[in-house]
Amino acid sequence: MPRPPAPALLERLTAVVGPGGFSREPAELAPHLTEWRNRYVGQTPLLLRPARTAEVAEIVRLCAEAEVAIVPQGGNTGLVGGQIPRPGQGEILLNLSRLNRVRAVDPIDNSMTVEAGCTLVAAQEAAAGVDRLFPLSLAAEGTCQIGGNLSTNAGGIHVLRYGNVRDLALGLEVVTAEGAVWDGLRALRKDNTGYDLKQLFIGAEGTLGIITAAVLKLFPRHHDVQTIFAAVPSAAAAVSLLSLARDLTQDAVLAFELLCRTALEFVVRHVPRTADPLAAPSPWYVLFDLTTAATAVPPLLERATEQGLVTDATVASSPAQAAALWRLREAISESQKPEGASIKHDISVPVSRIPDLVERVLEAARRLVPGIRPVPFGHVGDGNLHFNLSQPVGADPKTFFAHRDEIHEAVHDITVALGGSISAEHGIGLAKREEARRYKSETEIALMRRVKTALDPKGILNPGKGVA
Repeated sequence: MPRPPAPALLERLTAVVGPGGFSREPAELAPHLTEWRNRYVGQTPLLLRPARTAEVAEIVRLCAEAEVAIVPQGGNTGLVGGQIPRPGQGEILLNLSRLNRVRAVDPIDNSMTVEAGCTLVAAQEAAAGVDRLFPLSLAAEGTCQIGGNLSTNAGGIHVLRYGNVRDLALGLEVVTAEGAVWDGLRALRKDNTGYDLKQLFIGAEGTLGIITAAVLKLFPRHHDVQTIFAAVPSAAAAVSLLSLARDLTQDAVLAFELLCRTALEFVVRHVPRTADPLAAPSPWYVLFDLTTAATAVPPLLERATEQGLVTDATVASSPAQAAALWRLREAISESQKPEGASIKHDISVPVSRIPDLVERVLEAARRLVPGIRPVPFGHVGDGNLHFNLSQPVGADPKTFFAHRDEIHEAVHDITVALGGSISAEHGIGLAKREEARRYKSETEIALMRRVKTALDPKGILNPGKGVA
């Protein structure tokens, strides 16, 4: 077990980063110790902000020598507490925001090398600067960082076309649990010279090593994108519309998002400069982008209407209108806060099972808490729904949260029974550690523990997080 840090170690650590690279001031620490939803509040004796990989390596080396735990942190946008140091454990908080350089961008090789503290939007802009696309896109892209995206294997709206960030990484630079630096910053598409080590660290939530830089894939930019907001009668109709759109456009679907009527009402009620884009309400909507000419849209919508898949639709006529439509989707999470307590789920199933998932979870939630307001939305194109459940109107939040465990169990049992996962893109962190262990086989957990023991034998990297 890691030990509390001695005063002498804290002094040595601050010397590594120098003035401006550390803090012990409560007011400065506070934003780094609170998770976005205020569910987890941590403690740390020291916040470190290294500016170079060599500084990260020296910090880890010193902590490994003293057997003191380290919690890596990026933009602090995680939703499962993986980036928060646990109270009373003496864990050093290692914030990577100063490692924020774009080291190289190569439009010929379609790759770029960025440091872990580079924000996602900065990476997107660096790619756009050479007329290329880095396709990872999240609602938190202005704040989240590449290191955190990699450590949680982030998904977002373009997984349907480009895959998770695991699929977008060509190489990594990682500081190991001993404080050594593994330079795996290779831009190769093919390399069969041994184990694909980078995949061990992607999605590991900082428990096996600390990612300090990455080589990322770039793609040609899309200069002709059609954005459609359509009303659909059911989740089953949405899945059928996705299949139809892929067939009729030669798989030109870039993003395909599902949202329910309650989600849209929350956004219009609480988010300035938003409005319902259609004349009549619908129980469900889909928002999708097609990388095709505008002439391809009318035949698709005509066919979908004939088949009863779409009851109304609007097509963005300008980038500004497209952005306004996407704002309706991106603002769902923030619009739930004014509606009171919310019990959230980040789950995935095969796309074909989404209608079953929706039907069964809605029935279970309403049975457990009469008056509950389900707010399912998300990336139906890759089978990932954020199945959030808002408290009944006027309910006491504490009374509602008392149902959290039984609701989680019901939702996750249904998800796993349908061949799904209880964490599609947010990770395990503190929030889902015990639940994940309940659904994983003993063999799978044992394998994960063997990997953890091999790469972090002293258990100093983000202890208490993840399955192992």
